[in-house]
Amino acid sequence: MRTGSSERLSWHESCGKSSDPQTFASGNYTPGVARYIHSARAAFRHPHYASTVLKDAREPTLTATVPFVDLEQMNAPVKDQILSGVGRLIDNSAFTNGPQVAAFERAFAAYSDRAYCIGVGSGLDALRLGLRAAGLRPGDEVIVPATTFIATLEAVTQAGGQPVLIDITNDDYGLDTSQVAAAITSATSFVMPVHLYGQLVDVRALQAVVAKHGLGLIEDACQAHGATRDSIRAGAAGTAAAFSFYPSKNLGAMGDAGALVTDDADLASRVRGLREHGQGAKYEHLVEGYTARLDTLQAIVLLAKLPWLDWWNAERRSIAALYSEALDGIGDLRLPRVPRGSEPVWHLYVIRTREPERLAAFLANRGIATGRHYPQPPHLSPAYAHLGYQQGQFPVTEALAAEGLSLPIFPGMTEQQLTLVIGAIGDYFFNGG
Repeated sequence: MRTGSSERLSWHESCGKSSDPQTFASGNYTPGVARYIHSARAAFRHPHYASTVLKDAREPTLTATVPFVDLEQMNAPVKDQILSGVGRLIDNSAFTNGPQVAAFERAFAAYSDRAYCIGVGSGLDALRLGLRAAGLRPGDEVIVPATTFIATLEAVTQAGGQPVLIDITNDDYGLDTSQVAAAITSATSFVMPVHLYGQLVDVRALQAVVAKHGLGLIEDACQAHGATRDSIRAGAAGTAAAFSFYPSKNLGAMGDAGALVTDDADLASRVRGLREHGQGAKYEHLVEGYTARLDTLQAIVLLAKLPWLDWWNAERRSIAALYSEALDGIGDLRLPRVPRGSEPVWHLYVIRTREPERLAAFLANRGIATGRHYPQPPHLSPAYAHLGYQQGQFPVTEALAAEGLSLPIFPGMTEQQLTLVIGAIGDYFFNGG
């Protein structure tokens, strides 16, 4: 794995940034927000005073709305740079495999502390092609967490494997490493953890298990761009790692896009072939492949955004910290935990409550959008009923699915928006919402 400081600096310089991201970062919220939080928390506990502190949050309004995510805020500082790049692309017509694809691959490999990055069409492509290139055989078992977006299981089955599900932990909502050994059989070939909501699983514990049993480790890091745990960076823990650049991700394209990172030169070469019809050279098809390239257009977008990623992640951390401070002890809320040594990037900030749909409806009436990630666990979906899992087999997964509610969190979120969310949640619990 690449850990040298020279690599860490080179990615930032290679992206061709036009402005300093720090100029636009607003992760350091003013003391007024902190004062609001402390006064709001007092009001939550003393409803007699709530009418004063929460006055603005209590009145529905059509102007002071809070979207779940605001891509306009993230796109604004790079808009001119992207438009300029797209203009040049139209002139030179390098729409597939243009030089910006290789430039982004070099930059993101360095950012991820890996030797190679292969741009593909989506996070699903990265997972599916990564498994195939790493040697998954038909019928091989792949251990995955029961809580994840459905694409994790799709990648396994579409690559010819058999998903074996285990429950998650309440500590990080990631795969329970203590259950992995018991799930291993003679057919097991890979473990594929998911760094859910932007927080890494206990990768050091997982590395020890897979090393003991001689298994491959493929990370689903599609929500964890830039996260670390115990000094290990998302994407740098195993054989390879997949990232998604879906528009709402911490690093988002303007359409579907993804990448696989690895230190294995042979694996990287195989993925490059698989993403383009199994070619070794043009019109020389070595294996059955796919159309799974990263478009030049999306590479232009990602090159413009990558220098901003750490600033945007820092801003997400600031918002998450304010939520955790303000909402601690409110009603029946269970807030996300952060284990010692973990540095999440908060792709999602998921609270838990007995009636998430009711709270969501209350917030929607205040102009506040929320999300549910994910109300139907894959093992209870019709798509994977054939796996034979039953309701009740994964209690932590099913509790999170029933109780989880994702709050707005995005770079550029204003102080007014943040206080509206906090105030409305307090009003819901303490004033009969």
